[in-house]
Amino acid sequence: MQEKLEVEWSPEQIAAHLRMAFPDRPSWHLCHETIYQALYRGARGGLNRRLTKRLRTGRPLRKRRRRSDQRRTRYVIPHQRIEHRPAIVTERTRLGDWEGDLVVGPMSKSAVATLVDRHSRYLRLIHLPNGHRADQLVTALEAALVSMSAGKRLTLTWDQGSEMARHDKVARLFSQGVFFANPGSPWMRGTNENTNGLLRQYLPKGTDLRVHDAAGLAVIETKLNTRPRKILGWKTSTDVFGLAT
Repeated sequence: MQEKLEVEWSPEQIAAHLRMAFPDRPSWHLCHETIYQALYRGARGGLNRRLTKRLRTGRPLRKRRRRSDQRRTRYVIPHQRIEHRPAIVTERTRLGDWEGDLVVGPMSKSAVATLVDRHSRYLRLIHLPNGHRADQLVTALEAALVSMSAGKRLTLTWDQGSEMARHDKVARLFSQGVFFANPGSPWMRGTNENTNGLLRQYLPKGTDLRVHDAAGLAVIETKLNTRPRKILGWKTSTDVFGLAT
């Protein structure tokens, strides 16, 4: 159990793993709340309390999320709204339908682009060493996705940020198009929003994201993509996306 916490597995993932890996050891079949309690008891007979730093948020209490700013960017080139997206995207039954966004550092001086496949929850982190203006984002996306098969690049859903002003160029990477959520409606990209929340364990708010190079971002990708996920029946995103080695 402690070994899994060291590599940032959540208590819920650990509890599921123990049931699947040791079906004949019912005494090991703990609920995730029991693992949390063992962490918080610390030296009083529980797990080492320093492992609480390995939890997703790094803190014992959840914070209420602040409302995101309602941005109403108007693009020079007409864009496709989310209601025009193929209906099958909503069903999450196929690979290749992505949600995207930026994780931004202080004063918007640094950023990392995030892409998440809606079906598998497979994550790609896009290194933006030269900035996150529209042309810079296009260049980085092209470099990151060119080696991915076309069958896994069908649609992309993004918010209406200025970084997507050249969405016409981004659309060339996705055979069925790029679509935009309504302003101030992050729930329309819920998979991406949830993933960005998980990323804050590694990319904390208030930190300069330029300290993370491409290799470092790849390590974070791998950690998240190789964790068992409840939503996937405790398979990993890598397994479902089809990149398991």
